[in-house]
Amino acid sequence: MQVFSEDIIAALATPPGEGAISVIRLSGNGCAEIADKIFAGRVLLSDAAANTIHYGKILDRNNKTIDDVLVSVFREPHSYTGEDSVEISVHGNPLIVEKILAELVSAGARLAEPGEFTKRAFLNGRIDLAQAEAVAEIISARTEASLRGARNQLNGALSKKVNSLRESLIDILSLEELELDFAEEDLEFIPDEKIVSKLNSVISDIDALLETYDFGRIIRDGINVAIVGKPNVGKSSLLNYLLKESRAIVSETPGTTRDVIREEIKIDGYLFRLFDTAGIRETADDIEKEGVLRSREAIEQSDFVIFLNDSQLGFDKDVYESLLEIKEKDKIIIVSNKIDLVERSPFLADVNISAKTGKGIKELFQTMKSRAIDSKSYTEKTAIVSNIRHFNALKNSKEALESAKKTISKGFSQEFVALDIRASLEALNEIIGIVTTDDMLNNIFDKFCIGK
Repeated sequence: MQVFSEDIIAALATPPGEGAISVIRLSGNGCAEIADKIFAGRVLLSDAAANTIHYGKILDRNNKTIDDVLVSVFREPHSYTGEDSVEISVHGNPLIVEKILAELVSAGARLAEPGEFTKRAFLNGRIDLAQAEAVAEIISARTEASLRGARNQLNGALSKKVNSLRESLIDILSLEELELDFAEEDLEFIPDEKIVSKLNSVISDIDALLETYDFGRIIRDGINVAIVGKPNVGKSSLLNYLLKESRAIVSETPGTTRDVIREEIKIDGYLFRLFDTAGIRETADDIEKEGVLRSREAIEQSDFVIFLNDSQLGFDKDVYESLLEIKEKDKIIIVSNKIDLVERSPFLADVNISAKTGKGIKELFQTMKSRAIDSKSYTEKTAIVSNIRHFNALKNSKEALESAKKTISKGFSQEFVALDIRASLEALNEIIGIVTTDDMLNNIFDKFCIGK
């Protein structure tokens, strides 16, 4: 069902600033009539056919030309918002955009709020809520992987999976409610064991989605990697080599790095945030002590650690044992650096490298990627949970189903089982927007950029 607003909204849909063109978007039934008040062309936009483009001029209230433009006309329901829409392509000068928006407001439109076009697309049934959130993720995507993942969500991969879960729960709920209708006749249409079996099947499918969250978070937000080791093992040299430029100070003096240095690189379409930490060691220097403290915090917050050792000095057991107190063993990549200065590493490392010559760096990249993406069963083409709101809703849905199983095991009435299943269903409904609140929608769409 379409929910049309009486307001006609307008906003710049392209990034602000100078450029070849800027696009001003209007939406709302009657927006073509608003545009006609300032547009001079061969035809009235209100009479124009859908999906057509028209050349003309935008005039101010004194009938003076502001700019030569191309205007695209879209008709409901076949537009982005599901309403009549108009897009005005103008020369990319901020002054021109400002004047045209002022004229549109004077003609009866109002400036759009952040995410209001996409919000209308959701309210008018063009997309569900999960797909609407994917629009924002597409805009903010910084890597190929995050872009593919968001595109997949916009195409409905997650929504289809959630709808499949909903259908299963509705099927179970209908059986429970059927028994409730005939409760006085003491009829059992389906044994409790069968209901539990069906609930377990749904729980298993929810678990499969929940397990994708770590991978989805990596796709969306990137991977945090702490480079750790004693002073002067080559941490800053490694960071500089990876970045192909000198960002960190390299010195023979231990303790040169006093703070955590954060930089970013992309490996095969995935974003890696590298944290060059201060050397972990006991020190009397108050400033260096603070650096070591921040290093420990970076290690705790990292997805995995590159534990760098000097191949000439050997494996640092003390630092490694300190790391194991913070990180699991499989989250630590043991790297032997300065391999160009020895015939072979004196200890067994996951990767042998030279931060000076670049030897072994490609192997390090592949090891980093495999540690970050430790399951080969997930790709950007599968239904993946990358949004904490979706994760929490799925978790709530599962907990309600677990409660339903306990209710059955205790021999309680089907009425209480049905309540638990409805709670699970409502949690799933929140993901795709069947159940929403104004606060939820405002929280989601306020994070969008204006014009989208």
